[in-house]
Amino acid sequence: MRIWVDADACPVVIKEILFRAAQRREIPVTLVANQPLRTPPSPWIKSIQVASGFDVADHLIVQNVEAGDLVVTADIPLAAEVVEKGGEAINPRGQHYTRENIRQRLAMRNFMEEMRSIGEVRGGPAAFNQADRQTFANALDRWLARAR
Repeated sequence: MRIWVDADACPVVIKEILFRAAQRREIPVTLVANQPLRTPPSPWIKSIQVASGFDVADHLIVQNVEAGDLVVTADIPLAAEVVEKGGEAINPRGQHYTRENIRQRLAMRNFMEEMRSIGEVRGGPAAFNQADRQTFANALDRWLARAR
C-alpha cells in the first residue's frame, strides 16, 4: 500500500497534508514530477523527477501502481488507468474516481475539452479553496481507514 502523487500540478497544501499522513501513518508517499521537488526528510516520503515530455510522469505512475495503491491526480485519463489496474484515485479537491464513475468523468472531460477548443467554454476550474482542502483531507482519511 503506497500513495503516488502526480505532483507537477498538485497544490502545495495537498502535498503538506500527504506529508503529515505519511509520517503519522508510516505509509510510503512518492511524488512524481518533471521538475525538482522539495520534500521533508523522511523515510516515508520520496520524489522522482522524470524527463520532460507529455505524460512521462503519468506513465511512470501507471507502470508502478499496484492494486490497493492510491494515486492523487487531477488528470482523469491517468485516474482511469489507475482504476483499471485496481488502484484508487482521488483528485486534489477530494473527488474519488471509481470504476462506477470514471467513464462518465472521462466523457465529460473530453466534452469540455472539445467545447474549449471551439471557444464555447472559457476558463478552467474555480480557484482552490479551504473547502477543497478539507474535502481532500476527508477523502484521504477515508482511504487510510479502509487501507488499514
